[in-house]
Amino acid sequence: MIDENRKLRQSFANLKKALGRLEEALNEDQENSLIVDGTIQRFEFTIEIYWKMLKRLLLSEGIEAKTPRETLKEAYRVGWLQNEQAWLQMLKDRNETSHAYDEKMARNILENIVRYFPEMKTTFHDLQRQYMKETDENE
Repeated sequence: MIDENRKLRQSFANLKKALGRLEEALNEDQENSLIVDGTIQRFEFTIEIYWKMLKRLLLSEGIEAKTPRETLKEAYRVGWLQNEQAWLQMLKDRNETSHAYDEKMARNILENIVRYFPEMKTTFHDLQRQYMKETDENE
């Protein structure tokens, strides 16, 4: 149990750092194409960490999810995510940026990231309050 708590703490720490770096990128001049590229890269990285942490949390609750999409759907089902469609769209955007790239698509995804970020941050804080309290009690 202590090892699992350590892994959960590390997952939260990694996600907190990724969200901070994404927020830092969002506060930069989005007219610069290098900033846009970097922001999208940070978004991809953050979504990757997010779904893996959710998968670990679900497993700690006895729920197995195999894919990112399945993980997000299960996290919504148990009430951890408030807007299922937004999270599925985040995953879709992350997948699209990984396979194809053009300026118009990048700008559209960047606009989406700006809209998604508050949801990502709120969800993180809600999960952190719930799970960090539980891991403290179990140690």
